[in-house]
Amino acid sequence: MEHQQNLGLPFMKMHGLGNDFVVLDARGTGLLPEAGVVAAMADRHRGVGFDQLAVILPGENVDARLVFFNADGSRSAACGNATRCVARFLMDESGAGALRLATDHAVLMAEDAGNRLTRVNMGAPVLDWARIPLAADLDLLHLPIAGDPVATGMGNPHMTFFVPDAAAVDLERFGSLHEHHPLYPQRANVEVVQVVSDSEIVLRIWERGTGITLASGSCSCAAVVAAARRGLTGRRVKVNVPGGQLEIDWREDGVWMTGPTAHVFDGVWRG
Repeated sequence: MEHQQNLGLPFMKMHGLGNDFVVLDARGTGLLPEAGVVAAMADRHRGVGFDQLAVILPGENVDARLVFFNADGSRSAACGNATRCVARFLMDESGAGALRLATDHAVLMAEDAGNRLTRVNMGAPVLDWARIPLAADLDLLHLPIAGDPVATGMGNPHMTFFVPDAAAVDLERFGSLHEHHPLYPQRANVEVVQVVSDSEIVLRIWERGTGITLASGSCSCAAVVAAARRGLTGRRVKVNVPGGQLEIDWREDGVWMTGPTAHVFDGVWRG
């Protein structure tokens, strides 16, 4: 996107429960930013700062196609809260109450849930070791890693630990250690979960390529799928993250996520 960068690159700053994003509307150009530009924009001191960057592109037989980047410039096939933010922007723009959005993971349904809440179907969880992917065929409910985590795919790979007190975990050390575990060739998103009841959990998050975040849609979905599969919760769960609360509902047609979004400001990147 060199030509656009020279002229200035318009962007939106959005967040879902503090999980913050830069959103580029590239429907007019179809161009993706280079990894170096993404990483420069992600710098919270010298750039804009964000957990992930989302690009809106035109799509065939869908309302739009979304491409996601982590803060280090690497690609991600899924980003739940960014999907909700973009869905809210597109619904406000068009007046539509529902959308179909293509991602590198799947075509996702989004809808207005009322009261300015936005709901997205993140699709069925990936429960096949080769598609998550893992490095070997293992018991996904009991990985041979200290702490007995669960492996789940939500378009990106997840490692979920259940602990008595999520706040007591040194997540900076714990998350960075497990993100690069050799069982995860594409690195892992790491979740630390404290079960409150069969319908409520507390979740802390380490996202691959980004670090500690205040919220994450795909991590919230993976945490609920892991908890339900372990028999620790039901399939409809309130997820308390540092930035607020999401509702996750694992239905027959996929894992639905509902929560608020915010459009904070618009700007022009001239880096």
